[in-house]
Amino acid sequence: MQLIINGKPRSFDAQNFTVAQLVAHLNLEGKRLAIERNGEIVPRSQFADTDLAEGDKLEIVGAVGGG
Repeated sequence: MQLIINGKPRSFDAQNFTVAQLVAHLNLEGKRLAIERNGEIVPRSQFADTDLAEGDKLEIVGAVGGG
């Protein structure tokens, strides 16, 4: 499967992939993230239920703390 992540094409061996599986594959579990899929924010509560499709465009942003 080919996805565009933060503007760069990435290929994955999986045919079926959820947002949660992508987060795990990218070793981003437990991090504070915002993920946009094709222009729509994916709520964290829906990561496991949101299937990705060939050519999806994702923006993944991590929250940074500070003061």
